[in-house]
Amino acid sequence: MVARTCSLANALGVIGERWTLVALREVLLGQRRFDQIVANTGASRDILAARLRKLVEHGVLEKVRYEEHPPRYEYLPTEAGKALRPILHGLMQWGDKYVTGGPAPTVWEHSCGAELHTTTVCAHCGEPARSGDTKLLRLGGIPQ
Repeated sequence: MVARTCSLANALGVIGERWTLVALREVLLGQRRFDQIVANTGASRDILAARLRKLVEHGVLEKVRYEEHPPRYEYLPTEAGKALRPILHGLMQWGDKYVTGGPAPTVWEHSCGAELHTTTVCAHCGEPARSGDTKLLRLGGIPQ
């Protein structure tokens, strides 16, 4: 049997642990310093430090020194981290609808002031994808 490489499983290996996406959310919202992230997430300092370290190791965040004495650091999103913004937004929308039973305060909005909604569109025609309109062609590079 040939082992499959699953992009979803690999991605979850980087961002799938508890507190990881919540910490990333804080950085994407502009909370870049460790104490700010701890205060806004409620995660323990040890766990949060481990999650942030893993995000840095995998190139999702960059740890940058902003003060020499004493040495202090902040976390900045890389291109890979910024690319996760719509994923976080989509998960938040899903959670609002199916887990918490109602919308949370708007977190991301367009420059026009309207709330953003995450959707998947066809790369060719630009039409929104609906459940019955799609099929899986390959999983992890292996044709189905």
